[in-house]
Amino acid sequence: MNLVSLLPILLAATGLSVEALGGVHPIFESGPVVRPPEVSENPSDQLDRLVFARLDTLGLQAANACSDAVFLRRAYLVTIGTLPREDETRDFLASTDESKRVLLVEHLLSRPEYADYWAMKWGDVLRVKAEFPIKLWPNAVQIYHQWIQASVRDNKPFHQFAQELLVGSGSNFREGQVNFYRAMQDRSPRGMAATVALTFMGERAEKWPERKLDAMAGFFANVAFKSTAEWKEEIVYFDPTADKDGLSKNAIFPDGTPVKLDAGKSDPRVVFAAWLLRPENASFSRCAANRIWTWLMGQGIVHEPDDFRPDNPPSDPELLAFLEKEFITSRCDMKHLIRVILNSRTFALSSIPPLDTPEATVHFAHYPMRRLEAEVLIDALNQITETKEAYSSPIPEPFTFIPDDVRGIALPDGSITSPFLELFGRPPRDTGYQFERSLDTNAAQRLHFLNSSHVQKKIEASPLVANASTEEFAKLVEKTYLTILSRFPTTDELATLQSYTDSGSASGRALAVDLVWSLINQPEFLYNH
Repeated sequence: MNLVSLLPILLAATGLSVEALGGVHPIFESGPVVRPPEVSENPSDQLDRLVFARLDTLGLQAANACSDAVFLRRAYLVTIGTLPREDETRDFLASTDESKRVLLVEHLLSRPEYADYWAMKWGDVLRVKAEFPIKLWPNAVQIYHQWIQASVRDNKPFHQFAQELLVGSGSNFREGQVNFYRAMQDRSPRGMAATVALTFMGERAEKWPERKLDAMAGFFANVAFKSTAEWKEEIVYFDPTADKDGLSKNAIFPDGTPVKLDAGKSDPRVVFAAWLLRPENASFSRCAANRIWTWLMGQGIVHEPDDFRPDNPPSDPELLAFLEKEFITSRCDMKHLIRVILNSRTFALSSIPPLDTPEATVHFAHYPMRRLEAEVLIDALNQITETKEAYSSPIPEPFTFIPDDVRGIALPDGSITSPFLELFGRPPRDTGYQFERSLDTNAAQRLHFLNSSHVQKKIEASPLVANASTEEFAKLVEKTYLTILSRFPTTDELATLQSYTDSGSASGRALAVDLVWSLINQPEFLYNH
């Protein structure tokens, strides 16, 4: 490859940057954002009014509206963790339908990849991972993942989703949701209480007074586990005699409300779930709403989404209260809340900030750029090159066997991995904390894309390269840009590439290799922007 000059030239041609740029950048922006109407019952408009009012109060200018190409790619990545195909990009960009963005959102929410991608996200939170010889056996993990995936696919109301996890009983080989308790690092009553607080309240119990955690532990003091004749199978059940320390006698809800339990007759978890899932209990709905916002927007209103505490207030309390209310009103409909956010002007802001300051990012004056998740990145690379990836697990077969055509976002078990996933920050799924997943960049990642044989073999196997000799120059470039960056090349980029070929540096297959290599090494590909 003769790429010493090509990459920096193309990077300069696109101009994607977090630096402030004057005017409108036509590749990434469509012009100044149109403010929402003053009166509208559309919840997306109501969301925008809150965001823009906050920006006005703080003296912050909103970014321009993003271009159709940026919106298309962004919506695909945050909704289904997948790049649009070339034909999908062509059709969307060619459409003159004023409602095409709204229609796109509905289409994405109905795609099978939606369940895969959001099951992956909940899998991080719920610690879906096999570990040998202790904790979850692989077939238990498989049924756990299947239960989560089916819940997402069927758009199970989130309060029902939480209810089934909180009060689940039965075999961990047959009732997927009971693995919520089996997957916990600490299965003592206090450990269970801490995990529940983290998962459904977004609170870190290690920062609580000890007496508060002890009081909540009383609701989980009667959870018991017993083995069966089947190896590694365990029954999770309510045991009236399990509370040896009498914790249930001193149970108090986390908000300080006292309660009288009869743990000898009924499961205290049911009482706790009824308290937690009440519409008026903000701790549950605000945590869920903030998680969904974080996953779509790349920045939480409360950051991190699992660190709610008095000294870590929301950046926009009114916005969080609105999302919480919208979530409750919709009966905890996750797709509804996703739809409201994706159809907002706030989601469709450019990632190029008028003023690149921490305040602008915190208050959503622009869309926050972030590197693609490890699973999404390898899937994107495989989609572009039409190649596959080999995954493996230290856990014995047969339950961890994964065909090589399974996508990264659909991997059912956190123990199934690859060197690429490890390098790019896939979480170990040990604790359920958001920070376990790393989206940081480092030199090893850059070198992997720049000169690894793993990436190079994929590029050379790509149809973009294999068919290059039969393609006209302009068609080859256009197809490559649409496939990798989900947009057409600009006039300047075409001129740059034409000059590159005219110089004799590369043509045909060699040009295709150089072009694919240079585009996948751009921030425009590596980041969700």
